[in-house]
Amino acid sequence: MSNYRFHTPDGLSDMLPEDCAAKRKIEKKLRTLFDSSGYQEIETPGIEFFDVFACGKFVSQENLYKMTDQEGRILALRYDGTVPAARLAATVLKDHPVPLRLSYVENMYRFRESGGGRQREFAQAGVELLGVSNAQADAEVIALSIASALEIGLTDLQIAIGQVDFFLGLMEEWGIAGEEADLISKLVDRKDSVMLEKMADRLNLDERDRETLLMIPTLFGTYETIDYLWERVRGDRARAALTNLRDVLETLEDYGYLKYVSLDMGMLRSLEYYTGMIFKGFTHEVGFPIISGGRYDRVMSVFGRDLAAVGFSIGITLCIAAMHRQGRAYARKATDAVIGYDNEPGSRKKAIEAARVLRKKKMKVILDCAGKDEKALGEYAKSNSIGQVIFIKADDGSCLEEETEEK
Repeated sequence: MSNYRFHTPDGLSDMLPEDCAAKRKIEKKLRTLFDSSGYQEIETPGIEFFDVFACGKFVSQENLYKMTDQEGRILALRYDGTVPAARLAATVLKDHPVPLRLSYVENMYRFRESGGGRQREFAQAGVELLGVSNAQADAEVIALSIASALEIGLTDLQIAIGQVDFFLGLMEEWGIAGEEADLISKLVDRKDSVMLEKMADRLNLDERDRETLLMIPTLFGTYETIDYLWERVRGDRARAALTNLRDVLETLEDYGYLKYVSLDMGMLRSLEYYTGMIFKGFTHEVGFPIISGGRYDRVMSVFGRDLAAVGFSIGITLCIAAMHRQGRAYARKATDAVIGYDNEPGSRKKAIEAARVLRKKKMKVILDCAGKDEKALGEYAKSNSIGQVIFIKADDGSCLEEETEEK
């Protein structure tokens, strides 16, 4: 029988002091940013009823950590922050006026996430803007995601924006629905041009629509992409989606963030979950998105409250990995001083008081409890990059606070 007491489960890992300090610093920065933008922090349970995630078929059941309680009811570890926030907004906060702005900073658990910097347990922060359905709300969330990455220190950032409703408008215009539309969406998202050509042949698309379908996976840009597509589509739904994207870009331009943004018309995600604008954020040296978000107007109705919704999440754990790989890791603040004392009566009390005085001045101070002499304490300080050594002796007769300041 294997002995696993020296190991962590697959996809989970210990966090060393330097990364733990970086995580706390990032969390503090994001909390301050979200709060300053009017988003109120919530904290949902780490364990939810399985039905919370399974009721709308928004989450793959195979990706959930599941267990049962004493009564045999199926529970699941928190998969993301959005679905629990929707549950909370539709129940406890059902009478709260809209727009409702919520934020969270929590650990998430995903059974099949692993490799390339991804973990099955990871820290994530995000916001949800509920009760507003327009391009300004979409842009606010994208802008806040960009501000979050910049606040953390990730300046090498690229946000890709797509539009689920544009694709659905095209399918509607071409008379394609059901499994065929779902398959095409997957092929477009994978940018599988070979299979898309076969689908175009099978569906007997005319030459113009065939060209449009095959070029969608390769269309990137900003305003020029919208202008180009406007001339190629005829349906009201597809054109309304393009108008939404134009308004989003114009608003982001007012924020000063357009330089971080590019449209990716071939980016499509769950058609059951997302209902409009979607986006992902990437940075150098990480192969997965560190930011993910979009409009999900159908999710709230699953919990009995019909509210428009848009939000984003940023992976704190992935951001820490990115900063390490980019050589931008947070430097943990060194300990300012270590205080030791001799074995004479009264020395320990003086040392404790000295540590208290310095800590009140926001200094990081270690009080030696190993009984090191002055020389050994100096060696310990040197090996641990501690800035100052203070050794208290019983015959030190000066005022404690003055003495501490001098040392």
